[in-house]
Amino acid sequence: MRPGYPADMDDRQRYDRATAHLDPPFAVVDLPALRANAAAMVRRAAGKPIRVASKSVRSRALLERILAMDGFDGIMAFTLPEALWLVSTGMRDVLVAYPTADRAALAELAATPRAAQEITVMVDRAEQLDLVESAVAGVRDRQEIRLCLDVDAGYLAFGGRFRAGVRRSPVRDAVQAADLATEIAKRPGFRLVGLMAYEAQIAGVGDDLPGRSVRTRAVRWMQARSRRELITRRGRIVQAVRQISDLEFVNGGGTGSIEKTTRERAVTEIAAGSGFFHPRLFDFYRGFTGRPAALFALPVVRRPSPGVVTVLGGGYTASGSPGADRLPQPYLPCGLRYDPDEGAGEVQTPLIGQAAEDLRPGDRVWFRHAKAGELCERFTGLHLIEGDEIVDEVPTYRGEGHAFL
Repeated sequence: MRPGYPADMDDRQRYDRATAHLDPPFAVVDLPALRANAAAMVRRAAGKPIRVASKSVRSRALLERILAMDGFDGIMAFTLPEALWLVSTGMRDVLVAYPTADRAALAELAATPRAAQEITVMVDRAEQLDLVESAVAGVRDRQEIRLCLDVDAGYLAFGGRFRAGVRRSPVRDAVQAADLATEIAKRPGFRLVGLMAYEAQIAGVGDDLPGRSVRTRAVRWMQARSRRELITRRGRIVQAVRQISDLEFVNGGGTGSIEKTTRERAVTEIAAGSGFFHPRLFDFYRGFTGRPAALFALPVVRRPSPGVVTVLGGGYTASGSPGADRLPQPYLPCGLRYDPDEGAGEVQTPLIGQAAEDLRPGDRVWFRHAKAGELCERFTGLHLIEGDEIVDEVPTYRGEGHAFL
């Protein structure tokens, strides 16, 4: 399998020197790589602000560092309890990207003036409004709740027999969006302030797949047609909703589509998060390249036979459709791969290849996670590296005692 970003043996030496005093497993973030990735994302956005997807970072300290950079404004959270916590620590402008059914969190939102001012929650059906009203019915001095309307940005073809994109909202056209916006306007205690349409089939699907020419051509065909269709449909939806509500923002895109989505007049901001860490799944795009910025190290603990070493742990499989692309990538030293009969194990992982001949118990193997923030669910802290030194250690969400999903 082609490493989309070539492994750099100098990086291995640098990481080994910086962390020589640590016993793995542990995770690191290469700060120069993260900053370079962030700068590239800003250039691709061409002047439109990027809302930072917290699920791809999952470290409050790193979120603060990123938001201090030019070009980034606001957070896209993944749960309402997460958003409430972030706002309680001083963060602002938090959009919860997914609908919530957490009644206690909704009641807290409605009862807390600053939270209600800074947090926007997602809806795509009138029934969700009913749930919110039920959850906050007993709240005294209920605050107005800010809402964002989620629109399905998936691509349909051949009379609906083919679909690309995640299954999210039931709202697909301008009439449906206007109907829901009208329903929101009728209900006291709600204010529609935003609209979101996430084109996962473009932003989250690589279009330069090694050794899969037929698949690559099919992806490019689909993405080109999906973009043309969505530009028109999203524009009509936004125009229709703006006739009913004064929208503060229209959010679209993701790391894989920044330079495409930013061209749409209807879109006022881009969402992105994976691009900061540049995990394995984002190696395979024509439009941009990034530098691996987040890695984890596992110790070699066995040499069961020639050409084979075993590391402790490693079964950090990413979410999504199961497949080899959801496994972490043995990254440094070069030339290691999984035993096809075992894969990545919960407690131990055998690795095979020429590089295994030079490894001994106590040495470390560096891995890249397939997806970005999910790595942080395995570690309580991240060691931040500048050059060949650790300059800081910051907690992940779990390191601060939070596990939101």
